[in-house]
Amino acid sequence: MATDLFETTGTDERPGAPPVTRVSEPERPDGTVADQLREMFEALFGGTPPVHIDLWDGSSLGSTDGPGRVILHSPDALRRLVWSPDELGVARAFVSGDIDLVGPVAETLRALQDGLPTDARIAAAALPKVLAGGRAVGAFGRPLAAPPEEYVPHGIRHSLRRDKSTVSHHYDVGNDFYALVLGPAMTYSCARFERPDMSLEEAQAAKHDLVCRKLGLHEADSTDGGKPRLLDVGCGWGSMAMHAAARYGAEVVAVTISAEQAALARRRVDDAGLSDLVEIRVQDYREVPDGPFDAISSIGMAEHVGKRNMVRYFEQLHGLLRPGGRLMNHAIASIGGSKMNGRHFMHRYVFPDGELLDLGDTVLAMEAAGFEVRDVENLREHYATTLRHWVANLERRWDEAVELVGEGRCRVWQLYMSASVNGFDDAGIQLYQTLGVRNHPGGRSDMPRTRNDWG
Repeated sequence: MATDLFETTGTDERPGAPPVTRVSEPERPDGTVADQLREMFEALFGGTPPVHIDLWDGSSLGSTDGPGRVILHSPDALRRLVWSPDELGVARAFVSGDIDLVGPVAETLRALQDGLPTDARIAAAALPKVLAGGRAVGAFGRPLAAPPEEYVPHGIRHSLRRDKSTVSHHYDVGNDFYALVLGPAMTYSCARFERPDMSLEEAQAAKHDLVCRKLGLHEADSTDGGKPRLLDVGCGWGSMAMHAAARYGAEVVAVTISAEQAALARRRVDDAGLSDLVEIRVQDYREVPDGPFDAISSIGMAEHVGKRNMVRYFEQLHGLLRPGGRLMNHAIASIGGSKMNGRHFMHRYVFPDGELLDLGDTVLAMEAAGFEVRDVENLREHYATTLRHWVANLERRWDEAVELVGEGRCRVWQLYMSASVNGFDDAGIQLYQTLGVRNHPGGRSDMPRTRNDWG
């Protein structure tokens, strides 16, 4: 970075104050900011940008036929991209408010992504134009501080302490905020829209019921003649546990390592009159001592475990099941797997240390732990619909959400949920329910003959 962009000019008006360092403005060509940046954007997109771009001096460029508009409020938006020319720089500019997206965010992100060249040579050829454009509008200078919502975990990856810290970063932002985004269902995982006119709350109940039926909670009582006993791993705010208890009379042990989730889950259980059936614990799945269970549900939990730990994860759950007991592993996946770390937006702002496994790796890990895999179902289209509901909830009550957690946090959730809509729509990511059983000695599974049993 050229050092002549900084110079010492003037002094603070206070007596005895040290000299003030200011960024000197480079000489700029005549014309609007749009004139100065047009070649840069056309080089980046291989022609006219696919969306309309409004710039801080009131000028604009790009297509007016796109789904939304991008607003750059100051040269700081470009400065963040100069210092971090990747998704992290874009995220920092959006979270800090240097960039705004007007209109449907998911569709605007899709148009921008589709408009960028996939050939690395084309992107590299655009670099001189990017540097020239940034220099013309004064975008160079010291790097700006990252938004306070950015988080970098410390310690041994997936240790008990680090996992507790990373889970707290995401889930302990306030129960009121999650209630606003998730709606009355208070369920932070993929719903199941059996009919297109279903409400989000109805679709979440349908998902919980599907899991219960796949686990066999609607069949005979447990082998000792009592109520079926369910372990719900990563129980969130208790919705799955409450559904299993209220609908099927299950005795449920529900565990989370988020203290805020557990506190609200206990209140919800008490309010529903289910405290005699549901126990909410602040406990890591690795520390559950009191099997055996007739069934285990793990919904939106495996993404936090890590590929290298998956066999041990499933071994732990296998050991907590009785023979004939079933496990439902409901988790986001990606082809080839995806480890969130380094400069990924999702790692720094959303799910630190999160990992999406390839479905094949999940099946292999379950089999290595002793499970027989009996069913796999992909609900990715349902997750895209679920996310659209969440984004709509957030945007409809934006001012309330900002009061609860601040604008930066709201921008993080708006960006990650909108981008995830596109990921599920284009099959870049999937949502699999993988059902496994711990067979009896000799191979008896107690599984129904067909899927018709759970519908």
